[in-house]
Amino acid sequence: MHSFASLLAYGLAAGATLASASPIEARDSCTFTTAAAAKAGKAKCSTITLDSIKVPAGTTLDLTGLTSGTKVIFEGTTTFDYEEWAGPLISMSGKDITVTGASGHLINCDGSRWWDGKGTSGKKKPKFFYAHGLDSSSITGLNIKNTPLMAFSVESDDITLTDITINNADGDSLGGHNTDAFDVGNSVGVNIIKPWVHNQDDCLAINSGENIWFTGGTCIGGHGLSIGSVGDRSNNVVKNVTIEHSTVSNSENAVRIKTISGATGSVSEITYSNIVMSGISDYGVVIQQDYEDGKPTGKPTNGVTITDVKLESVTGTVDSKATDIYLLCGSGSCSDWTWDDVKVTGGKKSSACKNYPSVASC
Repeated sequence: MHSFASLLAYGLAAGATLASASPIEARDSCTFTTAAAAKAGKAKCSTITLDSIKVPAGTTLDLTGLTSGTKVIFEGTTTFDYEEWAGPLISMSGKDITVTGASGHLINCDGSRWWDGKGTSGKKKPKFFYAHGLDSSSITGLNIKNTPLMAFSVESDDITLTDITINNADGDSLGGHNTDAFDVGNSVGVNIIKPWVHNQDDCLAINSGENIWFTGGTCIGGHGLSIGSVGDRSNNVVKNVTIEHSTVSNSENAVRIKTISGATGSVSEITYSNIVMSGISDYGVVIQQDYEDGKPTGKPTNGVTITDVKLESVTGTVDSKATDIYLLCGSGSCSDWTWDDVKVTGGKKSSACKNYPSVASC
């Protein structure tokens, strides 16, 4: 029979072993310094700190399948070794996930290693961040530099992205192309609040989805605030979108809706409000239904309807060689539009507008 003293000693020793091997606190709050460790240990942590991770070439920083309620913090400088591949560099999914950046952090993609002026052509380039299935979640305060290609691909429900900085300004002179900031598709409930973007493609591109809000944006150097191209996808519906209180400068376009020629679908309940533009090189406002193989044909079709579109307080200037407003609709496919205080000046007037509602001006 064991004595009380021996049992007590055994218990204390066993407790010490358990405590040293797997303290609850260590499992609850984890700091990872490698992508491999983060992937292997992510399910065990309620708070994940990614500390100055250098992601190996051809590898995704894989934070998919996170446990509900997990918090993710980017700390230090996150970098990525070079390889020509499709990416993404980071992928994240889960429900009720909170993603933030610590003070002084930077996610530096060093995109100039891939840039060749050809975007999705030329070298194979990785996309930056897949927020696919990141539902009822938030991403706040991330500081991102020089994405090789598109930045955020959003396919999630009830997601909010706030105070995101995407600084691809180096791409203006070093060959950045197709560096979209926020590509949204197959999503219901997306809020993008106060982003700051300098890039070489769409600041926002909504290809499908409903209940989308973009507000307080600063968009520099790209292709503007876009819906489309809509059509020829598994989901060809864009509904209930508000884009407001934003500036677009030194860009090809400011306000743009485009649909695919010969396709079917719908764009409805769209509001652009309080948009201020300057230094626009192509079109201040452009709505066109003639895209084919990524290019306009000048021959609009009416299979994708564009209805209940409201432009209010859309103002500013375009370059002298640009066109103020260009509206090219299919027969009967554009209806129920409202225009209030739309004042775009500085460029040419289009003589090619067609089939647009009489309340609009071209």
